Amino acid sequence: MEEVIGLIAANYSSSGLGELTEERTIASLPFGGRYRLIDFPLSNMVNAGLNTVGVVTPYKYRSIIDHIGAGKAWSLDRKNGGLFVLPGSVFGISNSSSRFLLRDISRNRVYLLRSPAPYVLVSGANIVCNMDCRKLIEAHLKSGADITLTYKTAAEDNPFLTGLRVEGGRVVGMTRGVRRGEPAFLDCFMISRSLLLKIVEWYSAINYLDLFEVLEEDYDKMDVGLCEFTGYAAAVFDTQSYFRHNMELLDPAVYDEVFSGERPVMTKVQDYAPAKYLDGARVANSLVSAGCVISGSVENSVLFRGVTVEKGAVVRNSIVMQNCVLQSGAQVDNAILDRNNVIPSGTVLKGTPEEALIKEKRADQP
Repeated sequence: MEEVIGLIAANYSSSGLGELTEERTIASLPFGGRYRLIDFPLSNMVNAGLNTVGVVTPYKYRSIIDHIGAGKAWSLDRKNGGLFVLPGSVFGISNSSSRFLLRDISRNRVYLLRSPAPYVLVSGANIVCNMDCRKLIEAHLKSGADITLTYKTAAEDNPFLTGLRVEGGRVVGMTRGVRRGEPAFLDCFMISRSLLLKIVEWYSAINYLDLFEVLEEDYDKMDVGLCEFTGYAAAVFDTQSYFRHNMELLDPAVYDEVFSGERPVMTKVQDYAPAKYLDGARVANSLVSAGCVISGSVENSVLFRGVTVEKGAVVRNSIVMQNCVLQSGAQVDNAILDRNNVIPSGTVLKGTPEEALIKEKRADQP
């Protein structure tokens, strides 16, 4: 895989995530108890054998830099190749439909120019899936296409995903939003390094646009092929999808597919003791991460590292992020508690399955 380098576009956000991305990029949004969204595309690339990966960061880069560091957790802290943290422009943060801004690629041309690898595997950062990227790479090399896109047949209508117009097995256009049964672009594609550099040069005058926006009029001149992904894929664009897809991990079949032992999802290592369950604790159908101390009741919930649920406290159908404390008698139902919150005794926080209540991260905590 030395013929392929990776490029992860993380310089975008989504207004639908509200307080959850007020202080962090969507790529660094916590997910599944101990992970961040960027862990999935980064692990997919490393599991496919890539040893050089660049991450285009947004101006809200603190949380993502703190998480990925020098890439040690992904064995990318190396002399040859490794993890490259690349600066993004301020133009990629407002429109969630623009995930591959030409300006970001142009600004980081040196990353592409210095590599001898002839191909680039490009991915967004908010699709949760455990993908064998070797299949995409092999499909691209075998077909000889200019660009090869990964897609999945949509199981439901989704206004955020990019739909593909396909004729004769080739992409002839894209649409904003996708309907059930239509092919949905999973924001992951293969392209030759030389072609990517040429596109940046050709469209330099309009480099504030997305890569696929500028190609809209040129699909008849390019061979854009497809590679189908049939596994579990979850797109996180708003609080509803974030809440629902975290809850889906409570299904053992989904959990086993996402966190496959064959292709592990790697993340930043944090030294926490195993979760502790004290007398009177009751836990059912939940993900409880290391460092948690449970004396109360937890049901159908995802608890991140270091959460404390005191005696008499109840957590149902909720996501509780790192280092939160639920004091005795507190009740949380259908809610998302961001990091470092302390829920006082007797407090009741209650949302609905359709609209989870969000308790933002405490501003007085690091």
